[in-house]
Amino acid sequence: MKLLSIVTPCYNEEANVEELYNQVKEICSNLVGYTYEHIFIDNASKDDTVSILKTLAYKDSNVKVIVNSRNFGHIRSPYHALLQAKGDAVILMVADLQDPPNMIRDFLEKWEEGYKVVLGVKNESEESRLMFAIRKMYYNFINKVSEIELTKNNTGFGLYDQQVIKVLREVNDPYPYFRGLISDIGFESYKINYIQPSRKRGITKNNFYTLYDIAMLGITNHSKIPLRLAAMLGFAMSAVSFGVAILYLLAKLLFWNYFEVGIAPLIIGLFFFSSVQLFFIGIIGEYIGSIHTQVLKRPLVVEKERINFENEINRSEKNEQKELVTM
Repeated sequence: MKLLSIVTPCYNEEANVEELYNQVKEICSNLVGYTYEHIFIDNASKDDTVSILKTLAYKDSNVKVIVNSRNFGHIRSPYHALLQAKGDAVILMVADLQDPPNMIRDFLEKWEEGYKVVLGVKNESEESRLMFAIRKMYYNFINKVSEIELTKNNTGFGLYDQQVIKVLREVNDPYPYFRGLISDIGFESYKINYIQPSRKRGITKNNFYTLYDIAMLGITNHSKIPLRLAAMLGFAMSAVSFGVAILYLLAKLLFWNYFEVGIAPLIIGLFFFSSVQLFFIGIIGEYIGSIHTQVLKRPLVVEKERINFENEINRSEKNEQKELVTM
């Protein structure tokens, strides 16, 4: 029997976690040749999400729960849960039901064919057209500036072989850009297109800051182009400024009594160059911030509580005892 791990990060998802659990259970219970575990990692929810998860875990030993000591963000928490998964195949699936559970069978079918990575690609979405267009522009942009080819329109939803998870455990990245890491590792992947459904219950936890954070993380982790662009643009603008200065000097010498330089070009030029400098200082700051995060080497999360992982510990201890007896 192969073990399938479903990993679901959640934060304030009391309206969705039980429905997701029921859908996943119905699908996984009918899979032939598989047992499964459903790992929920809660980022210190302020609603009844943890209570619901505990109730589910007490009723069903297939449900495992990790409760974080605080909210560690939408990047670190899901990644930590993935590293805890012991399944032969691991599926990352969000709690808001925008990652369709019925795709589990499709993922497993391609995994059985030999693919180590099977990704869900949302080629269409029922969310806001504006947001989908902005996301699409970002994916196109980051693919152009990235040093490796990244998968467009993938949020991490997909299946990952345990061999991939083992590689991720060796990476030791305290603030990982998961989607980029999967592309960087280089395992051949299969992409399955799907239409992302709209959120039916609750409100999204993403805001401008979280979206900006992950966008900049992708750029700083996979491209040096913004830094090099700053150097090239600085050189080009200095050359242009020098040329404009020569033209002004010649114009003044030739038309001394008629040509007035005025203060407007000076003010416009000053504000323009200042804004360009501030922009690229901000870009450099993003890279420095990324380095700072890496240097701190803080843990991905600090766990407050674990539920239903005891069986796993007992099982590993029994295996060790068997090995000792055999020796």
